[in-house]
Amino acid sequence: MSIQSVQVSPMKIRAFLTDPLTLAIGASIALLIVGELLSPGFARGDQIVRLLTVAAILGIVAAGQNLVILGGREGIDLSVGAMISLGAVLAGNMMAGQNTGIPLAILVAAGVPFLIGIVNGLGVTFLRIPPLVMTLGMTAVIQGGLVVYSRGVPSGNAAPLLSSFINRPLALGVPGILIVWVLIALVMLFVLRRTAFGYSVYAIGSNERAAYLTGVPVPFVRTLLYGLSGLFAGLTGLCVIGYTGTSFISVGDQYVLPSIIAVVIGGTSLAGGMGGYLGTMAGAVALTLLQSVLITLQMDVWARQVIFGATLLALMLLYGRQKKLRV
Repeated sequence: MSIQSVQVSPMKIRAFLTDPLTLAIGASIALLIVGELLSPGFARGDQIVRLLTVAAILGIVAAGQNLVILGGREGIDLSVGAMISLGAVLAGNMMAGQNTGIPLAILVAAGVPFLIGIVNGLGVTFLRIPPLVMTLGMTAVIQGGLVVYSRGVPSGNAAPLLSSFINRPLALGVPGILIVWVLIALVMLFVLRRTAFGYSVYAIGSNERAAYLTGVPVPFVRTLLYGLSGLFAGLTGLCVIGYTGTSFISVGDQYVLPSIIAVVIGGTSLAGGMGGYLGTMAGAVALTLLQSVLITLQMDVWARQVIFGATLLALMLLYGRQKKLRV
């Protein structure tokens, strides 16, 4: 084999180095190094597992957000935070600290937000309500319902088995939630790359009119995307109560913006039709590490919020709408 045959062109090297997935992984490694320099032990094995556990929670809700954004028409779901809170509160009350309540908690925490997501999708698809308006309005409805349901106080407790599954090693020192996250990633990759539904998502995100003319059931696909976003948000709520042990009506608010930014950092175009879940996973890890480093610096809350927000805005300005191939 000649030397020329294995040479890589500078353009390919540049494309690899500027790929959002590469940048997200590189940023994660850099943040680990910075964290270790600031606080020895930051990059220790058990600490990395804890950080990945937090990243998995963000990554699960970002899976649904990823699907909605891929579907185009400025798709975005601002109601995921409220649905995480709803899933956590419902799951906590279904379990009431008892392992026997876990199956029902999973069914309710996933099913109710899924149905609410379908309502979001119907509003966006058939009533032509802008996604921002529809999902923001749904957020207010859910939050009001939670206040009535819980009377404004924390309610429900995680079952011991769920808390152990989320927080403790299940196999080879890896918590169960990380195994679930990997399984979700495999399903997402298979669905988006290998199924007619996945091709339809990219098609309507790239050119809705052309997709419709080729026979893609655009209204059904878009409505289902919002339903799946609700389902993933509800499952995230289940994971949150398993991680913390208790729930309250605003526990999911902190995940709204990060779930969007994780998708963008991973290279998914806000215009839809381009992107994938591997990048979103890397984005979730990078965001979690950034938050942890800022906490390690012992900054005031306002300073952390300013730096975190400025970093997110800078990343969005860099490649928030650039076109990338599926990953």
